[in-house]
Amino acid sequence: MLGLLLLSIAFSLIAQGLVQLYFKKYSKVLNSRGITGADAARAILDQNGLSNVRIERVSGTLTDHYDPTANVIRLSDGVYDSSTVAAVGVAAHEAGHAVQYGVGYAPIKLRSAIIPVTQIGAKLTTPLVLLGLMFSWGQLIDLGIILFCAVVIFQAVTLPVEFNASGRALTILRDSYILEGDELDGARKVLIAAALTYVAALVSALISLLRLLALRGRRR
Repeated sequence: MLGLLLLSIAFSLIAQGLVQLYFKKYSKVLNSRGITGADAARAILDQNGLSNVRIERVSGTLTDHYDPTANVIRLSDGVYDSSTVAAVGVAAHEAGHAVQYGVGYAPIKLRSAIIPVTQIGAKLTTPLVLLGLMFSWGQLIDLGIILFCAVVIFQAVTLPVEFNASGRALTILRDSYILEGDELDGARKVLIAAALTYVAALVSALISLLRLLALRGRRR
């Protein structure tokens, strides 16, 4: 189990390193059309009948996200008004999430629905398991494990959501000639590297679940 945990940590570090590597690399490559991240996101939204979705700037690095509750895409300083390949790829990905909501993409609806349970599970699993161990109360451990299963399900559902958003983004970037050739390949590398971080998160969650189950088995 320790070996799996170490492999999970290593995989996570590698995935995060690749994101930083490719984002930094393609943040130095300007796209030939001079299109900024905000321009690309706006073009994708408008093409999909989502002119009501706003685009705003947010501080930080790689803090880009789509907020469905406010119906707004928030792009970081290095993406919003940057005309690099990396900026356009990241912005297009976030626009892809808005399109998912617009077309009623089922996995993203499921992910949104289980967020409250996931947050509860993430906060209460450890206290419940520790209390169950301290007082030899197996039911508390079981409850903690059940709640943590919501975290695992959330991470599992996140994978198709993220890969689909990137796929939508790359398809539109290609079909609209926003990016071409090596530029499109660069954006693809940035988005694939980002997707690997979600794979790493799922692997980590699964290993944590196995550890909890093994702990429960030993207590019995």
